[in-house]
Amino acid sequence: MKIVLASHNQGKMREMRSILASYGVELVLQSELGVNIEVEETGSTFRENALLKAHAVAKATGMPAIADDSGLMVDALNGAPGVYTARYGGEGLTDEERYRLLLSALVGQTNRAAHFYSCIACVFPTGETLTAQGVCDGTIAFAPIGDDGFGYDPIFFVPSLRKTFAQMTDEEKNAVSHRAKAMAAFRNEFEKYCREKNINVNK
Repeated sequence: MKIVLASHNQGKMREMRSILASYGVELVLQSELGVNIEVEETGSTFRENALLKAHAVAKATGMPAIADDSGLMVDALNGAPGVYTARYGGEGLTDEERYRLLLSALVGQTNRAAHFYSCIACVFPTGETLTAQGVCDGTIAFAPIGDDGFGYDPIFFVPSLRKTFAQMTDEEKNAVSHRAKAMAAFRNEFEKYCREKNINVNK
């Protein structure tokens, strides 16, 4: 089965394609199909935003569309940046500028607990939807560490592995990340849907 990813984010594409490949799913970016949609994320939750994006791309392509809305929630900032993670600090900032802004907001804070949250939404041309969620608990490092990953990965530290996301291999990250957990939960929903519809995902 071919599913279009409602995103322009190459980092998300790499992670999700790797995870979905083992399920017999071919994932393509919306831009590969000539779709250049920027959906306004007006939802108050990650689930609402993921559904907004998936609905728009499914309608534009006539294909099943999958979207992820994820964010970083920091305890000392009362759950911020949350659904505004990708827009933290305003438009036009680089990933590095955003995470350095967050680090500056935590100066003097001893509570560094943080949580990466992901909601996966898949919308089929029929209008049917599937959603799944995942959370990865960690802490905010005092300085960026590591060169891989994207977004806030250099400052999100996972105590069980003693690494930031930006220090992990793809295999390590896919074993613990919020998106991998959401995708694992999505797999159960997706396989159930395919059984009910008698769909062979390997086609």
